[in-house]
Amino acid sequence: MSTTELILGNNPVAMASKSLATATGTLWLTASEKGLCSLRPIAPEKAYPAIETAAFAEAERWLQLAAEQLAQYFAGERQQFSVPLAPQGTAFQQAVWQQLLQIPFGQTASYGELAASMGKPTAARAVGAANGANKIAIIIPCHRVIGKQGSLTGYAWGLKMKQQLLTIEQS
Repeated sequence: MSTTELILGNNPVAMASKSLATATGTLWLTASEKGLCSLRPIAPEKAYPAIETAAFAEAERWLQLAAEQLAQYFAGERQQFSVPLAPQGTAFQQAVWQQLLQIPFGQTASYGELAASMGKPTAARAVGAANGANKIAIIIPCHRVIGKQGSLTGYAWGLKMKQQLLTIEQS
């Protein structure tokens, strides 16, 4: 492995990273030459390191675009994101994340509704697990998924953050 590559699975990927101060705290974004890979409220020293390659400039471009669009979202100026995404996950996780992108801004869906919309009405728990594995939260809006009775349920960033995001979208 050269010093210009980071191995994720079996694929060498050029990575870049960036922090972004938001109304809900500092976010840490990582991107490859293919698009945004993760978005987390995490300390920079725990994120993927920035690595120089020919694709580094492209990854930096995606980080800048994501940061701009997230700033617009938190300012109430953006409802949809256009930054290319490159999440890593199983085929089922990818399908769930695609379905999450179909939940309109300001609306919510239950895990069961999401499973049913995928043609898998008994897979609510599996949908919940895939939802929790989403590494590009906010942009892939896992915060819009709620419990069967309309209650706020588990969120990797905490229920307070989930409520803040839903409030931003409903105001």
